[in-house]
Amino acid sequence: MSLVDDNTMQQQASLAYKELLNDPKTKVIKGTSNTVMVQNVGTKIAKAVERYLQENGYANQYQFNWEFNLIDDKQVNAWCMPGGKVAVYTGILPVTKNEAGLATVLGHEIAHAIARHSSERASQMLAAQGVGVGVGLATQKKSQMLQVAVNQLYGVGSQVAILSYSRKQESEADRMGLTFMAMAGYNPNEAVTFWQRMAASSSSTQKPPEFLSTHPSDERRIADIKNLIPEAMRHYTK
Repeated sequence: MSLVDDNTMQQQASLAYKELLNDPKTKVIKGTSNTVMVQNVGTKIAKAVERYLQENGYANQYQFNWEFNLIDDKQVNAWCMPGGKVAVYTGILPVTKNEAGLATVLGHEIAHAIARHSSERASQMLAAQGVGVGVGLATQKKSQMLQVAVNQLYGVGSQVAILSYSRKQESEADRMGLTFMAMAGYNPNEAVTFWQRMAASSSSTQKPPEFLSTHPSDERRIADIKNLIPEAMRHYTK
C-alpha cells in the first residue's frame, strides 16, 4: 500500500524531526565522546549506503539530507526517519557498547528508511484513519493526517518512541543493515553479539509469542543473522 509519495513523506518527517529536537522536553546531547561516536559511525554508514545505492543504480531515487543526533533518554531505542533523520537514545548505548554495536543499530534503522518501510506503515495508518470518512476525504486531508501519522510512528511529543514494523520488514532491515555496516568497515559478526546483548537486556520483560509480535523472536533473529553473515562478509573490508 502506498498512499504517500516519497517527497511528501520526507517533508513531513523533516517537520516531525525538527519538532522533536525543538521540544523543551528533548535533551539533545552535544560535545561528548558519545555524540562524536554517533556522528562518526552514522557518517560512515551513510557513505556506505550512498555507495550501495550508486553501485545498484538507485542513487537518483534518494535525496537524503543526513542528520545524526544523540538524545538523553533511557529508552533502548534508535530510529531513522525518511530523508536520513536519525536519532539515537542514550538508553541503547550500554547495549551497543562500541562502534560496531552502534553500526549494527544504525545500519538496521537506516535500512528501514532505504526500503521505505515508514511510507508503507504511514500509508496503512492513513487508510485506517480514513475508515468511516471515506477514502476521498482522507486523501484530501492527507498532509495533516500524514503529519499525525509520522508523529505517531516515531513517538514525537510523547514517551512512546518504539517504531513498530512487521516481521518481514524487520528481517529485510536486518539483511540490508548487515551489508551497510560491512561496507562501512564494521565486521558483520559483531551484529550477532549485539543482538545477543539486546536479547539479554530484555529477558526480564514478558514477550508475546513470535506469531503475535511485530518483530521476530530473539532466537529467530539471531539464527537468521548468522545465516546472513557469509553474504554480508563479501562486502567487508577492514
